[in-house]
Amino acid sequence: MKRLVYIGDSTVTFNKISTWPQCGLSQGLMLYLKDDVYLRSFAVNGRSTKSFIDQGRLDTVDAYLEKDDLMLIQFGHNDAKESDPARYAPVDVYHENLRKMIRVAKKHEALPVVISPLTRRYFDEHGVFTPGCHTGYPAAARQAAADEGVPFIDLTAVTEKYVASIGEIASRSLFVFPKDNTHLVMEGAVVFAGFIADGLKNLGHPYVDFLCAHDAKGTDEDGREAIDPYMTLGMAADTSALTGMKATEYLNETED
Repeated sequence: MKRLVYIGDSTVTFNKISTWPQCGLSQGLMLYLKDDVYLRSFAVNGRSTKSFIDQGRLDTVDAYLEKDDLMLIQFGHNDAKESDPARYAPVDVYHENLRKMIRVAKKHEALPVVISPLTRRYFDEHGVFTPGCHTGYPAAARQAAADEGVPFIDLTAVTEKYVASIGEIASRSLFVFPKDNTHLVMEGAVVFAGFIADGLKNLGHPYVDFLCAHDAKGTDEDGREAIDPYMTLGMAADTSALTGMKATEYLNETED
C-alpha cells in the first residue's frame, strides 16, 4: 500500500462533522488517489511552520514516515501573523523551517513536495480580484524546494488565477462564505485539490503513481495511468501573468 502524508494548516486539515461545512485539501485530494493509497493528514488548524515544529508535530511525522511515502508540505497562512509570537515566522525563518521539513522526509527516503498556500478570496469594492495576500511566502516556498532539490507546486498562483477568472460571485461557493474568505467547503477542496493532482501528474513517476486515472473507470482492472488532466479549464498552464504581490486585509484573519 502506498502512503501519502500531508502536513499543513486548517486549509489542509481533514475536518470532521463538528466543523462542517469547512473542508481541507486533504479531504478533496482523496478523490484523486488510487484505491491502494492511504492518506494520513497531520495538518492542524492554525499552525504555522514555527508552531508545527515547536509543538513537536514534525517529530511525530518523523516517527511515522517510511521509505517511498509521498509527503506534501503546505504552510503559509499563519506564518505572517506578527501579532502572535507563537506562530509568527518571518519569510526567512519560514524558508528554513520548510527546509527542515524537507530534510525529515529525505532522511526516510520519502518523496517530499512543497506546495505554496492557496489564495484567500479577496475582491475590492469594484469586484476585481487582488492577488498577493501571502506576500513573499510563496516565493520562499519555491526557493526552499529549489534549495533542497525537491518538487514544488505553485498552488498560490494557480488558485489566484482561477478565483480571478470565475469572479466574486461564483467564487463564494468554494469558500466558507460569508463567514470567511480563507477556508474551503467541499466543492472548493475538490477543485483546488485538482490543481495539486495536476501538479503531481506533471511531475511524472513516481508521483503520478499515487493518482487514479481521470475517469477512474476500470483503473484497477486495466492499470491505466493518470494521463488526462483533472481540471478541464487549463488554469494551471500559464501563471506568469500574476504579478503585483501586496498585502490584503485578510492577512491576519484568525484561524481557530
